[in-house]
Amino acid sequence: MNRREFFRLAGSSALVASLRTRDLLAVPDTDAAGTTLYNGIRLADPWPPRRRSLADMPVAPPYLADPPSIIPIDVGRQLFVDDFLIEQSSLVRTFHRADYHPASPVLTPTTPWEKRDPYADRTNTHPNPAAMPFSDGVFYDSQSRLFKLWYMGGYQEHTCYATSTDGIHWDRPALDAAGTNIVVTGHRDSSTVWIDQRETDPARRYKMAAWHDYYLEQFISPDGIHWTKTGNSGYTGDRTTFFYNPFRDVWVFSLRSAQDAGARHRLYWETRDFVGGARWKKTDPVLWVGADKLDPMRPEYHIPTELYNLDCVAYESILLGLFTIFRGERPQREKPNDVCLGYSRDGFHWARPDRDVFLPVSEHPGDWNWANVQSAGGGCLIVGDKLHFYVSGRQGVVGTNDPGVCSTGLATLRRDGFVSLDHPGPERRVERLTTGPHPLPPGTVITRPVRFSGNHLFVNVAAAAGELRAEVLDVNGRTIAPYGSASCVPVRGDSTCARVTWTSAADLSAVSNRAVRFKFTVTNGSLYAFWVSADSNGASRGYVAAGGPGFTGDSDTVGRRI
Repeated sequence: MNRREFFRLAGSSALVASLRTRDLLAVPDTDAAGTTLYNGIRLADPWPPRRRSLADMPVAPPYLADPPSIIPIDVGRQLFVDDFLIEQSSLVRTFHRADYHPASPVLTPTTPWEKRDPYADRTNTHPNPAAMPFSDGVFYDSQSRLFKLWYMGGYQEHTCYATSTDGIHWDRPALDAAGTNIVVTGHRDSSTVWIDQRETDPARRYKMAAWHDYYLEQFISPDGIHWTKTGNSGYTGDRTTFFYNPFRDVWVFSLRSAQDAGARHRLYWETRDFVGGARWKKTDPVLWVGADKLDPMRPEYHIPTELYNLDCVAYESILLGLFTIFRGERPQREKPNDVCLGYSRDGFHWARPDRDVFLPVSEHPGDWNWANVQSAGGGCLIVGDKLHFYVSGRQGVVGTNDPGVCSTGLATLRRDGFVSLDHPGPERRVERLTTGPHPLPPGTVITRPVRFSGNHLFVNVAAAAGELRAEVLDVNGRTIAPYGSASCVPVRGDSTCARVTWTSAADLSAVSNRAVRFKFTVTNGSLYAFWVSADSNGASRGYVAAGGPGFTGDSDTVGRRI
C-alpha cells in the first residue's frame, strides 16, 4: 500500500492502538549505567532511563539540576546553550536562527526520474517532483574532498547521489548505463545515510537505513554508491532515523512511535553494532522525547504540536538535536513542519530553552519552502566560519495538501552561533538571573569550576566595537596571578577562533589539570564559546558534525589552519 493511501485510510478509520509505549521497557546491548562521561556527567542506572510517559511540560535534564562539581572541558568548544557551564552572569543570552542562503534551493528536480510521481500518475492528480533529503544525508568526505548528498529522487522513489566542491553547486554523476545518479532503486520513504569516520573495514564505511513496511532495511557501502543489504531492523514506525554518538561510541536509532500509537513522539534504541544490534523486539525501545506545551501551535490551525522527527549529530562538546515539529495540516496547505533546536550533554535528556523556529517554512505561497521544512541526516557541516544546514523544502500547491515541488535548501549560521552571551544585549533575549553572593558588574560571566589539560585559551567572540578580557579564578573566586583581567591582552574584532593571552604568562600551563573558574568580561560585544586547546592553533578536539573542508576526521585536530 502506498504511504499516502495508508494515511488517507488511517485518517478515516478507527485504528486500534497495538503498541502501548507508556509501558515499554528495554534492555539495550550496551552496559552504560554508572559511566562517567567526557564532561563529568554520570549516567543514570538503568541506562537509558525507563520512562512510562512523556511530560507535557519540559523537564530540566538531571545534569542541569545537579551538575558535576568540576566539569572537564578537554573535549570541544564550550557552548553557552544552557546553564551547565555558568555559575553567575550579568550578560544577556541571545538565541540565533539560521539564514537561508540566497542560492536556495541549491538542488531542484530536473531529471526525468526526479520528476516522476507514480502515485500522481495512477490517480491523475498533481505531480510532486522531488530532489530532497528525507533525512538521507549531507556530509563532507575528507578522503575524496567532496561534499556528498544523498536524497529522494522522485516523490517516494529512488535514493540518488550528488557531489559538490563548495556545498552550493551540485553535480549528478552518471553512475550506470542509463546515465542516472540513482544508487538505490525503487519505492522508498524516510532514509538515513552516515559516513562512519571510525570504521576500520573500508567495505562498511558508509551506512544506510531506509524505512519499509514497519522496519528499516540496512545497508553498507565502501563508497556511498554501491550498497549491500545486511538485513532488517526491528519494528518501527515510518520517519525513523539514526545517528552516531561518538561521545559514547554508540549508534542511536531515533524511532517514530508506531503510526497507531497516538501523537507522534520518539523512542530510543542504542547499540555499538549498527547491523547486529538493530534487531530489537517491538517492545524493547524506550520512550525518549516528544513535543510539549511550550511548542507553540499555529494560530490558524490550533492543532496540538507533535514531534515529527529528530535528527541528531555531535557538534563540538554537545549533541545537537534538530527537532522537526508538526503543527497541523489543512486541506488547503501541506503540513507546514519546521525545525527547532535542542541540546543534550548526555545523549538522552534535552534542553530546549528556545522554542523559536530555527529553520522555518516561508509564509509566502509559491516559495520553495512554503509547505514543509525538515532536516537532513548529518545535521550540519562546518565550512570556514559558517555552519551549513541542508533541508528538504516543499513548495506545496495552494489550495491542496499536496507537497508540490520538493527541493533541497541551504541555511547558514556563524560557527558556534546558536547562542551568544551579549553586552549590552539586543531586544530579543533570554536573561539568566544573576546568582552568587555578590552582584556582577555588567558584561560578566563566571563559569563553574572546570578542569583542562591544554595550555591555550581560545574564544569565539564578536567585538568589533568593543573587547573581551579573561581572568582565571580559583574555585573560591579569587584571582590566580598572573591571570588577572588587567594583565589580559584585550581581544578585539570578530573571530570564531581568537587566542586569549596575558602579558605576564605565555600560556595556561601553570593552572593546567587544576580546578579553576574562568571570568569573561565583554564590553560591547558577544561571546559564543570558549575552549582550552593543547594546540596553539586552537584545535578543539571536539566533534565537527558532518565534517567540512580542512578536517581530517570526525573531530577538530586542525584549529585555525582550516
